[in-house]
Amino acid sequence: MLALDRARTALLLMDFQNGIVAMFGAEGAQCAERAAQARQAARKAGIAVMHIRVALTAEEAAAVPAQNRIFAAAAASGRLADHDAATQLITQLASAPDEEVFRKRRVGAFSTTQLGARLATRAIHTLVLSGLATSGVVLSTLRDGADRDLRMLVLSDCCADPDPDVHRVLMDKVFPRQAEVISLAEFVSACAS
Repeated sequence: MLALDRARTALLLMDFQNGIVAMFGAEGAQCAERAAQARQAARKAGIAVMHIRVALTAEEAAAVPAQNRIFAAAAASGRLADHDAATQLITQLASAPDEEVFRKRRVGAFSTTQLGARLATRAIHTLVLSGLATSGVVLSTLRDGADRDLRMLVLSDCCADPDPDVHRVLMDKVFPRQAEVISLAEFVSACAS
């Protein structure tokens, strides 16, 4: 059975923002619903909940170099504008007053935020990941977190990817090398025990 040190664990809800969830259609809505269930279980158990969103200020967008394939296109289109409705957290997962929100400027949750410092301040050593997309923010955050010697857990059914085969390969073959891949049901059970 999965054991969690509740005081030293955080649930990361990553990129559940209007524009990204909408790009996933029905699958995005279903993933968000499961992430909301994970959040509810975490809150009942006293586990910290943290949100990650991606957005660029006008100055940050202007500074994205052309060789950055993902962010140069996004910056040029304006679709990641910080104050745009598309970059705001979906209503269903809007942050509560006691939930921290970190705005990132690249794919992973660590490199352009104060997340690592905040986890250290709070003595959090276990991260539970949920997000869109599996091959984007989840993969980047998992690898960076593992390199920081954090215990990493991935909620397999609270993540989604545009390519179901990529999602499956990551969950079945890649992620288990650095993380525990678990289901929402397993997480909920661990939170309740």
